[in-house]
This record gives sequence, structure tokens and C-alpha cells, in this order.
Amino acid sequence: MCVLGAGSYGTALAAHLARNDCDTTLWARDQTLVGQLQSSAENTRYLPGVALPPNLAYESRIEICLADATDVLIAVPSSAFEQSLQQIAQHASQECGVIWACKGLQKQTGRFLGDVLTAKLGQAVNHAVISGPTFARELAEGLPTALTVAASAQAYATHVCELLHSNRFRAYISDDMRGVQLGGALKNVYAIAAGISDGLGFGANARVALITRGLAEMRRLGDRLGASAETLSGLAGTGDLILTCTDDQSRNRRFGLALADGLSVDAALAKIGQSVEGVAATSAAFGLSREHGVEMPIVEQVYEVVANARQPLDAVRSLLERAPRSEGA
Repeated sequence: MCVLGAGSYGTALAAHLARNDCDTTLWARDQTLVGQLQSSAENTRYLPGVALPPNLAYESRIEICLADATDVLIAVPSSAFEQSLQQIAQHASQECGVIWACKGLQKQTGRFLGDVLTAKLGQAVNHAVISGPTFARELAEGLPTALTVAASAQAYATHVCELLHSNRFRAYISDDMRGVQLGGALKNVYAIAAGISDGLGFGANARVALITRGLAEMRRLGDRLGASAETLSGLAGTGDLILTCTDDQSRNRRFGLALADGLSVDAALAKIGQSVEGVAATSAAFGLSREHGVEMPIVEQVYEVVANARQPLDAVRSLLERAPRSEGA
């Protein structure tokens, strides 16, 4: 197994796979980071204090990492997903299966990453997406975790589950690739909204209302795009949504808190210091809502804050001042 991306989540997944006795190499573009990983068996940059397993290998030459891989797991920011596919097409065998843990959509078009993958690598390649409520540090520390695996074929989904499953890690199979991808992308938008709300001091009532109405928006868009409501009610939808909206381990939530504190988008991103997937996901979700005629007022207001520098308090007021309506609408 080759894991592309030595950020916090990629490192955590690689460590978990290695502990599961999967022959795993973690690739990082930065040779300095690779050297540090090799010398200390700790990712001091992204997961300080977490000991990595001794059987985990590290590599900065992607052609070496991919050459003999039977599977590759992409754990880079969604903005780098296509570049990773290009490297796979160039260096991996045609039989190599592709798994991704990126939680986003293509920013420019709002396309699902699975569609981007098949356009680049072809329909025949085995591919799977993994998503669910998984904070990297807790996974890396071996704390109990569960997520969903959705794949192009049942046999490949089973294979991926076997790679991941352990006595501390439960992997569930789904055939709804669209729903799993949509839940993973949109939950980041609502985590920004929840961070803004909490940063403004609006309390637990408002936070839970945002989560609940955010789920309603996800289901409306999912219904239009062919995602299952059951999937969006599961780990990859509701589970991940609750996690990222309520815990400060979420970068997207912390980004929203920073915006509420008066920081600009650029300053908030600099404060987080890592990829904040919700920024690109907000633009993609807003575009999809317009393209498909789906009303998504929370997405719209987060978009106004992130893309058009609207004041967070004004955005919240716009949500609160909307006319009363049926909850099921």
C-alpha cells in the first residue's frame, strides 16, 4: 500500500494500515519531512507526540512509492487530487486499486472526485472512497473509530474493509459512492457555519439548529444528485457532520471561529496552518445549489462570508430573518 500525503490524516491512515500488518509506504513531497519521519518515527509537524509503527516506510520519490503498489490511498487536499491521479497514471500499474480519503469536490466544477478519477484513469480501475467521523490524532493513537467504504465493486469494497478493519476500527460497506462523497464534502461547510455561530456566542441551541438544518440541506441536494438519504443519515453524513461541527479538532470549525473573531479569510487560513477543505467545498456546493435549483440558505451565507467578505453577524441575521416555513420543506 502506498499512502500519498503525509499530513495529519494521511499519516494516521498509514500508521493504522501498518499496525494492521499491511506493507505500507507513506509518501511526502518534502524530503526534509521524510528524513524527520525516518529518524524519529514521529510526524512532529502534523501529529506531534504520536509514535508511528516501526514497520511503516517513508519515501519522497513518488515513482518508487507507486512502482510496486497493489493499492494506493490518496490523502492529499482535494485541490491536489487530480495531480495525484496524474502521478498514478504515470507510475502505477493498471491493476493498482485507488482509494481516496479526500473530503471535497472539484472546486471549479463541483464534480465528484470519483467522476474525476474515472475520467482520468478509466472506468475499469478498482476505486473506493473512505469517509466518516475520523479525527486524525484519535485514529493515530488507536482510539476506537468507524467509517464507511464505498467502492466501484463489492469485491473491492470488501478488500478495502479488510485492509482497514481491526479490533479498534470498524469499516462499513456502502454502494452509494455519491452519498459518501457528498457527506464528506458538505459537512465541512456546516462546520464553518457552526464555528462562526459559536464564535459569536450564540450557544448550543443555535449550533444544534445549524447541524439539523444543514443535514436537511445535504439531503435536498443529495436527492437531486442521486445520493441515498440513508447514507447521509449514517457515518459519512450525520456522523461526520456532528463531529466536525462540535469539536475543535476540526480545522473547518476553527476556521469559522477565527472568522467570527474578526479575522479575514486569508488570516484565518494562516492561523490554521493546514488545508481547510470547507473553503473550496463552499464554492462548489454553492455552485451545485444554483445549478440544480436546490435551496441551501446556510451554504449561501457561508459562501457570502468566505467568497464575498460578508460580516459573519450579518450572515447569521439573514438566516434568522428568513420567513417561517414547514420543517420538512
